[in-house]
Amino acid sequence: MLAFIYDSDNKLSLKQIERPASSNTSAVVKVEATSICGTDLRAYRFGSSKIKAPRTIGHEMVGTIVEIGKDVKNFSIGDRVQVAPAIGCGVCPSCRKGKTNLCDSLKTIGFEFDGTFAEYVHIPVEAFMQDHVSKVPDGLDPREAVLTEPIACIVNAQQYLNISKGDIVAIFGSGFIGTMHAQLAYHQGASKVFMIDVNDARIAKAKEMLPMLYGINSMKEDLFPTIMQHTDNFGVDVAITACSVGSAQSDALGIIAKQGRISLFGGLPKESKGFLDSNIIHYKEISLFGAHASTVSQNRYVLDLIARGKLNVKPFIEKTFPLSQIVEAFEALNNELIVKAVLIP
Repeated sequence: MLAFIYDSDNKLSLKQIERPASSNTSAVVKVEATSICGTDLRAYRFGSSKIKAPRTIGHEMVGTIVEIGKDVKNFSIGDRVQVAPAIGCGVCPSCRKGKTNLCDSLKTIGFEFDGTFAEYVHIPVEAFMQDHVSKVPDGLDPREAVLTEPIACIVNAQQYLNISKGDIVAIFGSGFIGTMHAQLAYHQGASKVFMIDVNDARIAKAKEMLPMLYGINSMKEDLFPTIMQHTDNFGVDVAITACSVGSAQSDALGIIAKQGRISLFGGLPKESKGFLDSNIIHYKEISLFGAHASTVSQNRYVLDLIARGKLNVKPFIEKTFPLSQIVEAFEALNNELIVKAVLIP
């Protein structure tokens, strides 16, 4: 089968490899759709010390079970499934609290397990043991269902922020993640959402999807007075850094209101340090949150929202690519021609 492999030289390439086989306690899924995450894009650009080479990467996936072990319960050949890819051990304190994404021994599809940028993917026993596999409703477009996992990560972040009716929100980064953050913020009752970026075209694309957004190009407008002008000098209740730019963290701190909440959603390169002034956090009583991956319950919550039409994800499906054109898909993202790439193996 065809697969996109990360090798020991920190390079990614398409290769023909053997199709995986199931054991008595695992399954093989034919991939219907898989999408490219920002983490995948960073690995494509810079490599990744977290990926254990050689490894098929990718972790956002919907597919159909074509082979299943005799000891796997509640699933059958032909079932359409989605997998929460960050799989916990089930016994550590975090797992016992339901926060499998914070497991001490976390194993993730596309990192410790072979991933979804392939025609078939092996779903390991751990995924079934920890209940990470969910059935996808019949008739749900796989191009929509595949967006479950990245949106679940957004839900994970926003559950800390408690966005409520009337809140003013600022989001740094107008890509897929930033724009979905905005949609969910409105869903929670936000009265105004500022979309902050340095690219007019990306802001315009976000506003096509959510016309009520207030776009700010922070390279052209002075961010602090602009925000203060539109918030009666109060600042924003919530700020979300949906990008991997360190200066966005200090900018978020500069525009946040007293007792505001900040989500550091976008991870930074390891050498990035010193962007937050702890005195501001202290004297303004700011709440600061990290957010990593998502839990099983958050994946199921989002899958249900998409299936019931409560989230509008269709505008994000700008273009689909066959697996054979995965490099073109990465380059389209790298050159900011699209905000989300979906692959149909």
